[in-house]
Amino acid sequence: MSEGVVGVIERFNEAFNRQDIDEVMALMTEDCVFERTSPMPDGERYEGQLAVRGYWENYFPMWPGARLDAEEFIEVGDRCIVRWVFRWPANEGGTDHVRGVDVFRVRDGKVAEKLAYVKSGGYDTRSSSNQG
Repeated sequence: MSEGVVGVIERFNEAFNRQDIDEVMALMTEDCVFERTSPMPDGERYEGQLAVRGYWENYFPMWPGARLDAEEFIEVGDRCIVRWVFRWPANEGGTDHVRGVDVFRVRDGKVAEKLAYVKSGGYDTRSSSNQG
């Protein structure tokens, strides 16, 4: 019996938090797709093991001590939406964070797609009085 979509994502997130690139990639399909949250507005897309591994190899060293904490899993068929908080050490011993969601697709017990979205208010220049 397979562990299910959420189980795969939980193992993926645990490897992510350990910054274990080998385990992260072992949990992704050969033809995996990863879309990161930047640059705005659409993010950058990486396709295949080589490209996605290259991204993680550059990304993890920039975020020592960072952690992604899942708040909710919404599973629908082979897809899973994960609401999360990403926290990292900030100046003077504090922490900073950002909230977002990942939309995963799992195939044969591995992550085939990880599409990341993040909350950001920086792109909307309208005043709050004009927003509905």
